[in-house]
Order: sequence, then C-alpha cells, then structure tokens
Amino acid sequence: MKTTYPTLTLRRGKEESLDRLHPWVFSGALTRMPDDIDEGTVVRVVASDGRVIGVGHFQIGSIAVRMLDFADTVIDRDFFAVRLAEAWRMRSALGLQRPDNNAFRLVHGEGDFLPGLVVDLYGDTAVIQAHSPGMHFVREIIADCLAALDGPDIRNVYYKSETTLPYKARLDPVNDYLTGKAETDIAVENGLKFHVDWLRGQKTGFFVDQRDNRALLERLSLGRRVLNMFCYTGGFSVYAMRGGAELVHSVDSSAKAVTLTDANIDLNFPGDPRHKAFAEDAFKYLDGIERGDYDLMVLDPPAFAKHRSALRNALRGYQRLNAAGISKIAPGGILFTFSCSQAVSREQFRLAVFSAAAQTRRKVRILYQLTQPADHPVNIYHPEGEYLKGLVLYVE
Repeated sequence: MKTTYPTLTLRRGKEESLDRLHPWVFSGALTRMPDDIDEGTVVRVVASDGRVIGVGHFQIGSIAVRMLDFADTVIDRDFFAVRLAEAWRMRSALGLQRPDNNAFRLVHGEGDFLPGLVVDLYGDTAVIQAHSPGMHFVREIIADCLAALDGPDIRNVYYKSETTLPYKARLDPVNDYLTGKAETDIAVENGLKFHVDWLRGQKTGFFVDQRDNRALLERLSLGRRVLNMFCYTGGFSVYAMRGGAELVHSVDSSAKAVTLTDANIDLNFPGDPRHKAFAEDAFKYLDGIERGDYDLMVLDPPAFAKHRSALRNALRGYQRLNAAGISKIAPGGILFTFSCSQAVSREQFRLAVFSAAAQTRRKVRILYQLTQPADHPVNIYHPEGEYLKGLVLYVE
C-alpha cells in the first residue's frame, strides 16, 4: 500500500546514521521541509537522491523525526498492534509476569522500536507516558491495542504525560484513565508489595528499572545497618528489610515520599521497629552522621543532568555525593551508587566516583557494575538508551 505522508529530505551525506538504523533525525540534517507540517504528523524521510529511508513522527526541536520504521510503512493500528505484541512476547520470554511479580516495563521507547512511548504494567493497570507529540496523538490506539494483547490481562490504561511532553508543542495533555479505572494501587515485585502512585507520583509511579538491583541489595543486607538515600517509595528499603538488615533508615527531601515509604514498609512488615524514615536533604543528612553509623548505603539520586548543558554541574554533584557517602560508611561497608542521567556516560560516572573515592583516600573496590534490567532493553542501534549506570563498592 502506497503511503501519502509528507516528505522530508536529508542533506547530502546525512543519511549515514539512518542507514545504520539510528532512530533519530536531527533538524540540522534536513534540507527541504514543507511549512505546514504539524507536530506529531507521520512523515516520510528520504535521502538527497530520493531514496526512501523510512517513516517517523515529526516534531519541532533538535530531534526532528523519531523513526518508527526503516521502510515505506503504513503507520496504523495494525502497526502498533504488532509492535506491542512483540514487546509483550519479549517480556513473556523473560518470565516477568508471575504470581510473585506483576510490575515491569512493557514498552521502553527506542528499545522496543517505539520511540517516544513508555508503558509500565502494574497488575492489571498499564500506565502510558508519551515523550513525543506523535505518541500523544495515538494514545487511544495504544490503549486499545494494550487491552487487546493476548497474554497480560490489562483492564485499565492510565495516561500520564503532563510532564513528559515538550511544552512548546502546546498539547495540554491531561492525566486520566483512557480505559477502566483501577480498584487497587498495589503491585507485586519479586513477592514484595508496593503502593504505586501513578496518579501523582514521579515517572509512572514506581521505578521498575531498579528491580534487579534491589534484589542484589537484598542478598547483601543480612545483619547490616542500611541507609537508603533519595528513597522515593522505599523500594531498596523494603528489600533490605526482607534481606535481614539490622536496621534500615530511609531519607528523602519529600515528606510525601517518606510517607509512601512508610506505607510500603507497613504493607510488607507491619509494626517492624527496624525501619525509620526521615524527610531531610540528602547532603545535610550525610553531614550529620558519624563514620560507621551505616555499613550499607544506597545513593540513588534523581537525574542530575537531564540535558548535556547541565553535564559539568551534574558530574560535580555526583562527585560530592559519593565523596560524602564513601567518607561516612563503616569499614567493610558496601555502597550502591547510581546515575540515571542519560547525558552522563558510563565512563563519566565512573570517573566521578573514582574522583570521590580518591578525595576520601580510602581503599575502595568495585564489586559489581550495574545497569537497567532486561525489560528496559537497549536498541543496539541506539546506544543512548543505556541510561542507568550503577556501581557497588566495597570500602575498607
């Protein structure tokens, strides 16, 4: 079937990255573009010699097109149904939906060849986030396809894109249910229960990308005094409790986050006196403790650099935070440290942590190098999708 999408033409030589299947077309790579293309429109991208590269969603900004397919494909309901079915097929192969686990990422943007779309599944509720106008405009189609998937029993689809869409697009998205309405906000991860606040919480309500790393922390928690900084919903704290920690302290600058952490602890360990939560600034809290108060720490801050323009300050922030943690942890302590900033490379993060360790003059060894789990796949042609970096350090 011949498509009639508007055509965007690349400058000579600018097709090379697309021929390598990288899914972004930058605005500077385009030479001819009709003036009347609306954001979110499906466009055909052609090389300077007229060869069709593929089709994608157009938007205003440095990334002008997010490629949906590298062929002259019709982008309709069937296209999204096939892609979503393939996304589910992979998660099914990973065994992520089990009696003891119903929280995971179903669609990870470019990693599932659906750039601009994120879908997290919490029990029978799917939470959609659109990061591009194009995905915003097909949200009803996405919801319909999710409900029709053969496998997961998706009864509710919540749309949560008020903070993720480019504000210049003036789309005025409204967070609301597209289908159904959830009767419970409780999801299960590796046998542990969590309240997931997809209505008002960060991201889709829960950070499912730390699932495997939380499980590792659980295995290392027995008998340890645990400090979970930037705790948000208390995921690491709950796992540490099950791992047999002697005590667990959770810290977040948000009083709401602390309340949610306490609720999740009570959901799994009601009345357990080992846990306390504090609403306090992370650096202030670290300054106020003594070396040796904790022998297992988690430093999992929000993204210090959402754009490359903030990279320098972000690296200084990571160095300062890790220096504080390494200097205060007990001898023989284990420190989990993370960066979720896509703008920060694995090498840059590791150098920042190295600089922090050198500043403290303590003996530090890397035990594990961590990343995002398999339900957050990295498109091999889009290495930028590897955003989560983590190190587990042993400090003498």
